[in-house]
Amino acid sequence: MRSRSWVPLLGWCAATLTSIGLAAVAMLPVLRTASPDDGTLVSVDQLRETGDLVPTPGPTTAAPTASPPPASASQSRSPHKSRTPSSRTKSSKPPAATTPPTPSPSKSEKPTTSTEDGWTVTTESDGARTYVRSFTVEGGRTVIQAADGVIKLVTATPADGWSVARVQDTPDNLAVYFNEVNHSFIVHVVWQAGKPVAQVSEVGT
Repeated sequence: MRSRSWVPLLGWCAATLTSIGLAAVAMLPVLRTASPDDGTLVSVDQLRETGDLVPTPGPTTAAPTASPPPASASQSRSPHKSRTPSSRTKSSKPPAATTPPTPSPSKSEKPTTSTEDGWTVTTESDGARTYVRSFTVEGGRTVIQAADGVIKLVTATPADGWSVARVQDTPDNLAVYFNEVNHSFIVHVVWQAGKPVAQVSEVGT
């Protein structure tokens, strides 16, 4: 009794499995077509030819209009007028070098004159001293000059009947002779201690 009750259940299971197997067999071509290994994908052009791909018009959007950039603060301001250099502007040329005035030489002081031991002494502005002396004797007259260690005969004029002779061995030693027969006058000048020293002597009668 129990074995008979399982018969319908078994028949239903067999029918179900059979239908599943048939369905699997029927789906194999479809699965092979969808597999990427069995063929290539359908291109967009092929879809357009078959009419499967129809583009749907989308909402049109207006292209944004480029607005001009805002003017900068420096552009919005009115440009200042360029300052032109004034005609009164001093030239950049350096001033010409000026030569300092040459100091005018001071006026030389006049030489001073004095008398020392019968000599007339003339002192120049630089301190140089010149000695001049005139000697007059019976045999004649002579003028002698001395300066800076040098004795010079300026003039020698003998009297009537007399002769004159000059003897000078060195610049600082001078002798002037006025001569007549057995009679002579000698004017002897030497430089000593920074000044001339004179000696007048007479020889004979």
